[in-house]
Amino acid sequence: MSLLRRRPRPSLRPAWRPRRALATAAAPRFFDYATVTANLHVRDALPSVEACFASLAEGKVDVPFPMHISVAETPTAGPGDCHIKGGYIAGEPTFTVKVATVSFYKNLERGLPPGGGVFCVMDAVNGQVKAVMQENRFLTDLRTGAAGGVAVKHLSPPEATRIGFIGAGQVARVVAQAVAELRPGITGFAFANDMCEEFCADMAAELGTTFTVCESAEEVCASSDVIVTCTPGAATVLEKAWLRPGTTIVALGSDQPTKQELPVDVVATSKYVCDLVGQVSKIGELRSAMDAGAMSEADVHAELGEVINGTKPGREGDEIIVVDLTGTGAQDAAIGGVAWDILSTA
Repeated sequence: MSLLRRRPRPSLRPAWRPRRALATAAAPRFFDYATVTANLHVRDALPSVEACFASLAEGKVDVPFPMHISVAETPTAGPGDCHIKGGYIAGEPTFTVKVATVSFYKNLERGLPPGGGVFCVMDAVNGQVKAVMQENRFLTDLRTGAAGGVAVKHLSPPEATRIGFIGAGQVARVVAQAVAELRPGITGFAFANDMCEEFCADMAAELGTTFTVCESAEEVCASSDVIVTCTPGAATVLEKAWLRPGTTIVALGSDQPTKQELPVDVVATSKYVCDLVGQVSKIGELRSAMDAGAMSEADVHAELGEVINGTKPGREGDEIIVVDLTGTGAQDAAIGGVAWDILSTA
């Protein structure tokens, strides 16, 4: 029996034609760490960060939930953590995606800092990369410190000039700079497990004021109108009995589900303000209070942007206020745009 060969079917695809040539996007500009740090200060971040919180409360910012990557310690890696945040503020010409690493503590043995990071600033018109900025957490600290300053501005009375710090790392320094920009005449008090003497000496010299080293966190609480907590967040750092009426607490350390700086009873019995409800319920101080059954999202008094906009009241008396700031992509979008404006014309 003979086999019949099937005749090939004609192709339905058109004959190959070269693709229409597309314009080549301009190469992204790269700004190294030295350039970034030499040209930006927290005062540059304050107006844009304040405005971004207002936009966030009005639903004008697209902010995805932060991505978190844990790098387990093995013979070839870690330990460390990586955060990816970003956002777009409606109407702005750029948006930002940030990759930041923290807790690579073995870097200290290598002569390197324990974290790093880059900002990728994108063109909101055409989606092309405008710049990659090696910030190694510098811009992150600027936007975090600016948020702390904005919180002090809106949620403590103008006469509250005694600012206490529990934790004396780089974030504490930038918060002190931000508050001093907004409220001249502050004095500082600080307690930390290390670097406290250096922190107080440096801040006193830079800001031209008095910074006092305290022997305990309790002493900071007794001495301060505003308390800024900026620790790694592994354990609570103060107690409710230490707090004076009318104290404002700005909590900056909790930004992962494993962190907690404030006891549940402090959070649950205070007027609680946060940066973003959906975020603090997962990685902020509210998460711990919710896990303990002491609070729900309905117990949040306001987001910071609502206070800035005037849609929710701020301080109304001598109540204790907790401002829980976990860091949002809106802030990264804001400082990324500012950094581009400054660096691209420097």
